Amino acid sequence: MLRPKEVVSRWVDAFNNADVQSLIALYHDDAINHQVANSPVTGIKAIEEMFTKEFAVAEMVTIVENIFEDGQWAILEWRDPLGLRGCGFFHVVNGKILYQRGYWDKLSFLKQHNLPLE
Repeated sequence: MLRPKEVVSRWVDAFNNADVQSLIALYHDDAINHQVANSPVTGIKAIEEMFTKEFAVAEMVTIVENIFEDGQWAILEWRDPLGLRGCGFFHVVNGKILYQRGYWDKLSFLKQHNLPLE
């Protein structure tokens, strides 16, 4: 069974390849993905739809600065090529993500990608 740090490493690889199927394979069926700049997304189907939509809108790349592990939790500190920085907290149970919470500056992201301000 994968440790939380290993799950997050695989998550980063799938995210950087915009590989939605590999990403959702890392989540429990009833997982919650809560990027705090947005409303929480609950369930594997909704998470799949979220990633599909987001990858269609912007090219996103995560450059790992640190991955820490504490029990069932992994913490990802990241940056992207445009200078955006953030962190993510992953609760991993039985080798899959049950809960994910992410912090990043949504306004900076929208401006960097020339997306409409919400």
